[in-house]
Formats: sequence, structure tokens, C-alpha cells
Amino acid sequence: MEPFLKKFFPGVYTKMREDTNVSNYCKFDSQLLTTFTSSLYIAGLIASLFASSVTRAFGRKASILVGGTAFLAGSVLGGAAFNIYMLIFGRVLLGIGIGFANQSVPLYLSEMAPPKHRGAFNIGFQVCLAIGVLSANLLNYGTQKIKGGWGWRISLAMAAAPASILTVGALFMPETPNSIIQRSNDHQKAKRMLQRVRGTADVEAELNDLIRASSISKTINHPFKKIIQRKYRPQLVMAILIPFFQQVTGINIIGLYAPVLLRTLKLGESASLLLSAVVTGGIGTVLTIISMILVDKLGRKILFLVGGIQMFVSQVIIGSIMAAELGDHGGFSEGYAYLILVLVCVYSAGFSYSWGPLAWLVPSEIFPLEIRSAGQSITVAVCLVFIFFTAQTFLAMLCHFKAGIFFFFGGWVIVMTTFMHLFLPETKNVPIEQMDKVWRQHWFWKKYVGEVDEEG
Repeated sequence: MEPFLKKFFPGVYTKMREDTNVSNYCKFDSQLLTTFTSSLYIAGLIASLFASSVTRAFGRKASILVGGTAFLAGSVLGGAAFNIYMLIFGRVLLGIGIGFANQSVPLYLSEMAPPKHRGAFNIGFQVCLAIGVLSANLLNYGTQKIKGGWGWRISLAMAAAPASILTVGALFMPETPNSIIQRSNDHQKAKRMLQRVRGTADVEAELNDLIRASSISKTINHPFKKIIQRKYRPQLVMAILIPFFQQVTGINIIGLYAPVLLRTLKLGESASLLLSAVVTGGIGTVLTIISMILVDKLGRKILFLVGGIQMFVSQVIIGSIMAAELGDHGGFSEGYAYLILVLVCVYSAGFSYSWGPLAWLVPSEIFPLEIRSAGQSITVAVCLVFIFFTAQTFLAMLCHFKAGIFFFFGGWVIVMTTFMHLFLPETKNVPIEQMDKVWRQHWFWKKYVGEVDEEG
């Protein structure tokens, strides 16, 4: 919003409004603006590593509470900010909230869900993220019309609404049976919780799996050291590569800076915000819900494959049109502008049923209990490292690569789609404490996991 840029980033505002010689691709290239954007991710990275110890020692519920409280504090500071330091400190607190919540919520969902519906339950996490994006963008569209230029304060402060729900709601949530056994060894309490969440008294088989996993877990004092052992190589590789691949899909082109791109297409401030809301929020929400329905029927691998192909094709066409039609100055014809918007919608749809939800689902379900908290922390940390890197470099890359940035990310989509097809075993309907079986049966990973099991 222009009043926000004028108050905190006057250099960007001046360049955008007054310097007609600046390239279309370079108007928003400001180190201070990217520092503001990226401060959230570096704070989340550090917090996610601390969250592993909290989640393991005090339970998943404790980490969710810490995350919700940090969100609340950050939203209050952001809404009340009167200088750049206060603004960035508020964003750092939001980052701490993200670090704790992203580490603990997917674990909580995967451990509470019955195996045959685990994909749908966990994708509920991504559905709520998509609803949050849509709500935030529609809120921005409304508040930027407020006379007096203080609408941005409402936009930032309203993060307190979902933060309050998360914090208060966490107080009433039960702890997961996995965490109960891991922390207290109270088998009867864990059994009662299993019976409650499964809706049946017959939980002995799953309880025995939990007890076996917990007994192994209790022998591990340093899970971050343990996870680098050979027998955990498949899970470690996935914990690093899946979040890395998610960030080089190019979704940050659409997500973090969709209004920037739309303004590059010569759309006004108001139209940019509204179209951003529709593209990144509306389509994302609908397609993520579709993914939620399909993931436990079709499986994870087919969604990765089809979504990857859809994203690649749309990126190549967008890049080709922009390379041919948009120079450093001037704009598109109206027809090309709307064609790009349609292609952005196709790209967003592909991401929203594949890499959007599955990049959180798969890592949360593949780790054995003894390294699960550490593994999820690595996943979140890697994700935030590369969001930080992308956020720091994207505007400069857009300035220098111009339309070539779409081909850059399109190349990565080919790599990741091929990798997931070859190296990810199908995990649908597999009980979470029996997940080691899928690695022992995989054509490539069995030589790591199988040999160690034979030695054992």
C-alpha cells in the first residue's frame, strides 16, 4: 500500500511514483524492503530449531501455545508500529510464531489422524493457510481504501484474530498419544487417548506400535546426531530436499510478490490487491480442498507428478509471453495481461494440490518417533532458509533475469518432479509407526535401510 511504503520505505515509494526511467522489473528492488520481508523467515528458522526440544520435552501442545503467543505479540507490535525498528521487531515475533507452529502443528495432525485419513487431516493445515492468504488479501483490499492512509495498521493488527484462536484453542486440546508415551511412559493414559480419538476400544495393535517406537525413542538423547546415521538417510534426504524443492517451484513469485507482479503488468494498486487475493487465495483454497479429498485415494506421488507438469508448462508459457511482449518500459496489451493472469491461475492451481500441501504432509509422516521432532525441525528450518534466501534475492533476480526468472524456476520444477517420481515411496494408508517398511521395500533406499536392519 502506498501510505505504508511512503512511511517506512520512502525510497521505494519515490522510485515507484516518480522515476520513470526505472525498469518495470526493478521498481521494487530495495534491500530494506526485502529485509522487512525476510526478517520473519530468519526468526522462524532459529525458532524452529528451539521448537524441536520444546516439542520433544514438553509435548506438541506446548509448542503450539508458544507459537500462538508469539503471533499475538507480533501482530500487536506491527499494528502499532511508528518506526521501521518496531515494524521489523513485530515481524520477528511473527517469525518465532511460524517456527514453533510449523514445527508442531503438522506433527500433531499426523499423530492424531487415523492412518487411512492422515493425508486429508494433515492437508487441513494447508487448507487453513490458503484460507488465511485469501482472508489477508481481501482484508488488504478493503483497508487500502480507508481514507487517511492508516489501513495498513488494521491489516497488520488483524493477525491477532487467528493468533487468539490458536492460543486459546491450544489450551483445550489433548496431547497426542505418541507424545504422552514418549514423555511419561503412561501406557494407560495413552491407551485412553487412542480410544478417544479412534472411536473404538480396539487399539492394542496401534498402542503396541507406539510403545515399541517410544522404547527406541528413549534410547536417543541427541536426535540431531542420530538423524545423520545411515539408516535414517532416506528421511534426512527428504527432510532437506522436499522443503528446498517447494521454495524453488517459483511459488514466491506468485505468493510473496503477486501484487508486485500485477503492478508490473500496469494494473493499479487496488486491482493488484484484489487480483492477488483471487489468484493466491481463492484458487489455492479450492484446489487444496480437492487435494485433501484425493490424497488418500490417489496417493502422494501422482499429485506430485501431475502438479509438477502443470506448473512447468504454465511457467514456460508465462516466461515466453513476458520475454516477447514486456520490455523494461511500457506495458502489455490488455489481452496479454489477462492471458498471463489465466496462466498464473493455472500455475497456482497446480501448486495448490501438489507441492503446497504435500511438502508439509510427507515430511510429517515419514520420520520414526525417535527422530520425528528433530526431522520436522530440519524440514521447517530448510524451508525457512530458502524462503529467506528467495525473499532476499527475488526482487534483484526479477530485476536482472527479467522474464528469464520463470525459466529458471521451471527448470527446477523438472528436477523435483523427476526426483519425487523416482525416490519417494508411496505412503498413503501406512500407519505412522510402521513407516520404516516403505523404505525397506524401495528399490533405491533399501540398500541403506535394509543393510542396517540386517546388521541389527
